[in-house]
Amino acid sequence: RLCCHCLSMPVFWNNRAMKRIMFVCHGNICRSPMAEFIMKELVRKAFASDGFHIESSATSREEVGNPIYRPAAYTLSMHDIECEGHRARQITLDDYNNCDMVIVMEDYNLRNLERIIGRDREKVWKLLDFVESEPRQLCGGDISDPWYHGNFDKTYNEIMAGCRGLLRYLGY
Repeated sequence: RLCCHCLSMPVFWNNRAMKRIMFVCHGNICRSPMAEFIMKELVRKAFASDGFHIESSATSREEVGNPIYRPAAYTLSMHDIECEGHRARQITLDDYNNCDMVIVMEDYNLRNLERIIGRDREKVWKLLDFVESEPRQLCGGDISDPWYHGNFDKTYNEIMAGCRGLLRYLGY
């Protein structure tokens, strides 16, 4: 069962067969690329890769052009998830208009995203909106930022829970 927040939010798919998902965090070097590559791996394991286009981006320009942060890449590699070739980039209004879903990591990202896309939140969710109601304290909460606390395993587990819930929400 999904939390009450995401049950009240309708899904607005356009008529494309492919679902276009953009994961967003502040700098696009830790959480959003981790989510991108975790989701790509889950979709691959569900034999659904042809039905998805998954990317990640930042709300800021601070890290544009930089690769995924080494501890984030290392954490992914410990779970056999590849992330080669990633370069941080900032989300644009065109990106938003061309996506079916924009998934942010925390409220702070949501506020910063509004500066780029305006107040339209039709396609915007927080990743933990998709976590099942147990453990209830995660439901709709923020993905912790490992840039500050250094616990990339904790962040990996939160992102994995959110991505699994998102995949279930999408019917896989």
